Amino acid sequence: MADKIDAVIVAGARTAIGTAFRGTLRDTSAMELAEIVVAEVRQRSGLDVSQIDDIILAESNYGGGDMARHAAVVLGMSQVPGQAVNRHCAGGLTAIGNAAGQVISGAERVIIAGGTQSTSTSPIQTWRTPGRVDEVTEKWMPPTHPNTVEAPNMDMSITVGWNTAEEVDLTREEMDAWAFRSHQRAIAAIDAGAFVDEIVPVRVLQADGTRKEFAVDEHPRRDSSLEKLAGLKVLHPEIEGFSITAGNASGVNDAAAAVMVVGSDLAAEQGLPVLATVEAWAATAIDPALTGLAVLDVIPKVLDRAGITVADVALWEINEAFASVPVAACKKLGIDESIVNVSGSGCSLGHPVAASGARMVISSMYELGRRGGGYAVAAMCAGGGQAGAIVLRVPAATK
Repeated sequence: MADKIDAVIVAGARTAIGTAFRGTLRDTSAMELAEIVVAEVRQRSGLDVSQIDDIILAESNYGGGDMARHAAVVLGMSQVPGQAVNRHCAGGLTAIGNAAGQVISGAERVIIAGGTQSTSTSPIQTWRTPGRVDEVTEKWMPPTHPNTVEAPNMDMSITVGWNTAEEVDLTREEMDAWAFRSHQRAIAAIDAGAFVDEIVPVRVLQADGTRKEFAVDEHPRRDSSLEKLAGLKVLHPEIEGFSITAGNASGVNDAAAAVMVVGSDLAAEQGLPVLATVEAWAATAIDPALTGLAVLDVIPKVLDRAGITVADVALWEINEAFASVPVAACKKLGIDESIVNVSGSGCSLGHPVAASGARMVISSMYELGRRGGGYAVAAMCAGGGQAGAIVLRVPAATK
């Protein structure tokens, strides 16, 4: 009987996260960001281009192309196909899970997986109502679910932020406190150099034709305070008791992130350092109006698949699409807040939608390695009532 093949991560890299529309990456396309991380991951792995079987990249609201294949061609990997994945916020996690499944099955041996997001340069679409010649919707976005008052397609502050807070009875003070701590942790991580190993610098073209190196996440606020957060206006003052603000919501951002997933047999054959083993992955969905609560379903599901419990997890990444999501998860699932988003998350680092899942995997993998290894979980809700999660088993860092 053949030895069991595990899916292991042997390299990972991400760009620094830019603030959309006014930040450093505002003129850098999702295609270029993808090319940068794919090339870096291939180089870090030490594997030859000829060994790569596929590239799977998440993309969201970028027009429906195939940026994984685009990157392959640009980087001289014309023999490598490319697959676009769209599960909105959870797309990066899904891409890595899909890669792990193919590797474990033996169908492929080497896959680059992750996600890329340039909200700054996303195309603006229009929609002509079928059967109507002149009825056109400007700034249209493809819907994930039927639009309703309870679950508006274009307003996650209700579908994710507010509805979650209402269901779990969270106060604004709790959410603001979480968001403030997120900024503090992100700034502390940046100052300690915690992200240096995972970030590949981007040489960003400037208006004068020169290039500027971008290598530090720019979204976290050093001047954030509870007082400033408390002074922000709620996003829907017409809704009684509404508690969601720009301060306890995630940022709008640009970035890309990817990992190299290979079979454990190949890693052993070629002496590749294993940064993490992908133990389990899962996706779930609930009523779109309760999107933020979908993590409460996907976390138990992925833990069960990995054969572990909440108490076995040494480090958590639960995306701060809104602060209400990780607060609700900790309350309902008995998760220790001190080991959740230890280096910040969506409220501080930002939320480059299609790239966030892979960013979470990479950050938790590096951080837990420094802490001596163990199990890490990355989980997040996603548009339309979806959620995704991955369990990693991380060895202690060798340096």
